[in-house]
Amino acid sequence: MVGGAAVEDAVERARRLPSLRVGLHLVLIDGPPVLPRERIPDLVDAHGYLRTDMFMLGLDIVLRPKVRAQLAAEIEAQFAAFRATGLLLDHVNAHHHFHVHPTIAGQILDIGKRYGMTAVRVPLERASLLDRIEPLGQHGRNWIAAPWTALLGTRLRRHGLSAPDQVVGMAWSGAMTEQRTAGALKNLPNGITEIYFHPATVDAFDGAASGYRYTEELAALIAPGMKELVRGTGARTGGFSDCAAT
Repeated sequence: MVGGAAVEDAVERARRLPSLRVGLHLVLIDGPPVLPRERIPDLVDAHGYLRTDMFMLGLDIVLRPKVRAQLAAEIEAQFAAFRATGLLLDHVNAHHHFHVHPTIAGQILDIGKRYGMTAVRVPLERASLLDRIEPLGQHGRNWIAAPWTALLGTRLRRHGLSAPDQVVGMAWSGAMTEQRTAGALKNLPNGITEIYFHPATVDAFDGAASGYRYTEELAALIAPGMKELVRGTGARTGGFSDCAAT
């Protein structure tokens, strides 16, 4: 989130960890923009904060050319801000998975190729995998987003871009416990799997999502034996760029 309050600290930490794979999390809704309010008046509220009405904004993007132009300008500005950090761009995704919107996806494809984009998240979470990890759980599916998610994957392949075959953790966003993490590792399917976390050292901070157990997710990642479990799967670990090279 190149417009976030802690971006300078995050970039400095990433520079000290050259093996860390860093992606661009495009924020086009419900967050701070990079451009000033006067450049993107139809994307922001009176305080200059990006709109939160995803459905109506999605319609505006389709129906209003000037909104699409402002959106393209903000996407470009965020790619440019990431490039200015000097970090290698491993992958791209969007806040609230807004990049499954076909018009937004098209703009990201057009703009991203000028900034070295090679990989994009496709937020496809398979219910069959969730059922293996947690057999008695209730795993709903977003039937409205499903066809657009499938379309995104098709478009990425046509452009020669890499994407995970599946994502695990969206259904348990903010609640990826040690048990669920271990279950995901023990049930990894063939292909590239992205396991989805929001780790933090505290649960309460500015911008924290209600009910998210950030510290529990961090504990799951560093739990004793987790590295050994990963090695035991025989899977290769890494970022999107590593997967694209295989």
